Amino acid sequence: MNSFHKLVFLTLALLFSQVAIAQPDLPDDEVEVIKDFEARLADSEKLELTPELPPSDTTAKNLTYQVPVKSLQVDYPAPKIRPLAIPQKKEEPGFNGHLKAGYGTPNSPLGELFYSFSDPEKYIIGLNARHHSANYKKLEHQRFSNTDVNLNGLYYSEQGLAVGAKVGYSAEQVHFYGYDHDVTDLIRSEVKQKFNTIYGNVNIFNAHRTQADINYRANAGFYKLTDNYTTSEVGIKLSAGGTKWFKEVHAFNVDVEADFTNPNQILTNDLNNFYIKPNFAFHADNFRVKAGLNLAFSDSEFYIYPDAEVAVNIVGNKLAAYIGASGDLKKNTMQSLSDVNPYIHTRNSLVSKNTSFYHYYGGVKGNLQVVDYQIEGGFKKANDLAMYLTDPTDSLRFAVLYDTVNIVTLNGSLTARPMKNLELTLTLGQSIFKPRNEEKAWHLPIFNTNFSARYTTLGDKLTLKGELFIENGVPYRDNSGNVDNLNGLFDFNLGAEYHIGKNFGVFVDLNNIASNNRQRWFRYPTYGFNVMGGVTAKF
Repeated sequence: MNSFHKLVFLTLALLFSQVAIAQPDLPDDEVEVIKDFEARLADSEKLELTPELPPSDTTAKNLTYQVPVKSLQVDYPAPKIRPLAIPQKKEEPGFNGHLKAGYGTPNSPLGELFYSFSDPEKYIIGLNARHHSANYKKLEHQRFSNTDVNLNGLYYSEQGLAVGAKVGYSAEQVHFYGYDHDVTDLIRSEVKQKFNTIYGNVNIFNAHRTQADINYRANAGFYKLTDNYTTSEVGIKLSAGGTKWFKEVHAFNVDVEADFTNPNQILTNDLNNFYIKPNFAFHADNFRVKAGLNLAFSDSEFYIYPDAEVAVNIVGNKLAAYIGASGDLKKNTMQSLSDVNPYIHTRNSLVSKNTSFYHYYGGVKGNLQVVDYQIEGGFKKANDLAMYLTDPTDSLRFAVLYDTVNIVTLNGSLTARPMKNLELTLTLGQSIFKPRNEEKAWHLPIFNTNFSARYTTLGDKLTLKGELFIENGVPYRDNSGNVDNLNGLFDFNLGAEYHIGKNFGVFVDLNNIASNNRQRWFRYPTYGFNVMGGVTAKF
């Protein structure tokens, strides 16, 4: 029993004893109080207590809760979200048409017209027309004319199918002026050659991504070519293909083509080629691999060409190396040969053939801040490569002959943007031909280089440009059997275009400033110095 409990007990005992002793002596009716009772308690002893917390329980306890899962079906109307108004810049209205018209020397009109109208989500329809001609009266019949007009369109269906179509007409007119004008006098009808071509095509492809990540495409094209000498040629090309994407970066491609050519020249027959081209391309972070084949059929011949390439990024996009192998059948037709040399003899000596070639190549390319570059070397083996010599039966025209040729190539290109609005471009090409039977690769250039510079200033209103084209003199053989090289090409051009407001502009071009009368084809010199100027309009 502690001290406090003892004190309380003694006090109560004292009180009860006093009452018990005094109770018999108290009078029944009167009590006299002699002294007021004053009770005092003795000072208690304070106990100093220091409370302490019990030790914490640090044992880990795993608590497992079982919460029943219950799906609640709540029906509520879909909310209506009102877009916030975002201020946008007012776009400048575009132009549907572009017109360029000019005139120059020697007696050279130029006209170009491009016009289109569209609903970007439904269709695009365009009209293109171009004409350029020249007549150098100092050398009789040194004149040409090129005209092309075509109508094209593209339609997008709601199901994601896109259908495109194009139909056009072109007329190219040249003259056989490669004769001795001091000795021979010919009228225009005797030397005029005009190629008329009607052409068109229809193509179909998917305009939107499909659920299976498959892109599909199909194309059907045709042309009919005629000339002044009752020679004609019809070509039809059909193709279809598809691409299956894997993980959005790897692609498996298959293309099937059928290419029909029906010429009516005396010495030629139909030339029909068929192709099956499967390949697979694998893309990784630092390398890309493509592996495939080009299976070609022509008449009774069957060809297997490689279609492979490996590319590796060595230093990011600054340096990449690649190596590859490819091959194909290239048709030599009246259309393709006249595109290269419009002075060919189309009536008696043109023999349409396929050129079969294998190409093995490798190179490096990359981007060094303001410079894009590429250097490539390769080897080609071409069977039945087309070359050109003066026709022994007609000195005004060229005959086409074929030979198997080994070709070593070295090509390079460089594009630099050293400052704002200035772009410089340089390309180089070197080919070493080794024919099996012919002495030279007749009329095929061995070396060429092109340099161009383009600068825009005055708030993009003024554009200045310069161009330099250099090419070696091609080998030829005259009617007497003498072999030599023609003079080389050195073509330096300057030009400027200035925009007057948004809709109009003026331009001037100074061509062949060095007045280099180079002969690309034996006895056919090009124009010397010539000027072209005119106006442009957008509407």
